[in-house]
Amino acid sequence: MSKLDFVHLHVHSSYSLLEGALPIARLAELAKADKQAALALTDTDNMFGALEFAEKLAGSSIQPIVGCALAIDFGDTDHGPRAPANAQPERTRIVLLAAREAGYRSLMRLSSRAFLDSAPNEPPRLKLEWLEGETGDIIALTGGPGGPLDSAIAAGQSHLAAIRLDALIKLFGDRLYVELQRHGTRNERMTEPVLIDLAYKKNIPLVATNEPYFAGVADYEAHDALICIAEGRFLAEADRRQLTPEHRFKTRAEMRELFADLPEALSSTVEIAERCAFRPHTKAPILPRFSVGEGGSVVNEADELRKRAV
Repeated sequence: MSKLDFVHLHVHSSYSLLEGALPIARLAELAKADKQAALALTDTDNMFGALEFAEKLAGSSIQPIVGCALAIDFGDTDHGPRAPANAQPERTRIVLLAAREAGYRSLMRLSSRAFLDSAPNEPPRLKLEWLEGETGDIIALTGGPGGPLDSAIAAGQSHLAAIRLDALIKLFGDRLYVELQRHGTRNERMTEPVLIDLAYKKNIPLVATNEPYFAGVADYEAHDALICIAEGRFLAEADRRQLTPEHRFKTRAEMRELFADLPEALSSTVEIAERCAFRPHTKAPILPRFSVGEGGSVVNEADELRKRAV
């Protein structure tokens, strides 16, 4: 790890449904071609690809880091009686990475709870207080442009971003990193100075990420069409969600050049990879023993199935 200079920590596979366009096998190919020693998977709202990712990356001699991007409701926006009838809770996401097995199990509980305990007519999200007691072995990134800090700053509410950062510090302590992304968007350029100031003021380390949804520039137009299909929009519409060609899987050299002015943010990616030491493994299913007869005597399952099928 000492010779590494950058690790991808905010990556979407095709398990980021109707959003990501990178099969896990393709992710493994891209990482191996760039001689990347570690890679994190952080799909949107789910961990469907965690086991496949861990097995394929480990099989390519690349350290898999399992995580996800989950929506957090900080409860600091107005959704009370005076809010519009169709108002939805804010869905700003943070990135959560499993550092140890306990953290992985916490992530499974949290991602499940986001679906099970959210209102039936609302998309999955976690209330901030649901994270209490679940963060001990989890490393958190503030989420980049889609995160709670960036959205508040972009809305002209830097004070709210500071309050949210304090809440995350309380939950994660020294396992929290302020995330910076540089895909060339106006919001990123506007929020970055405020994020850096907040990080320095609160003594929270910066971390550089790229958020790839597709492999290369040539895939951008097809991915843009995918986003339109997912949201029922048309390519010609200007007010729809759009990514940039920079949301591709960048090489380590590209990231070194992009963040040459903030080497500490690059170093944090390696530090985080070093702090993560768990991956899920394929296990045989845990099933009850088949038994029939008085006293629960055990019989050969295949023989009993043949007997009952006659």
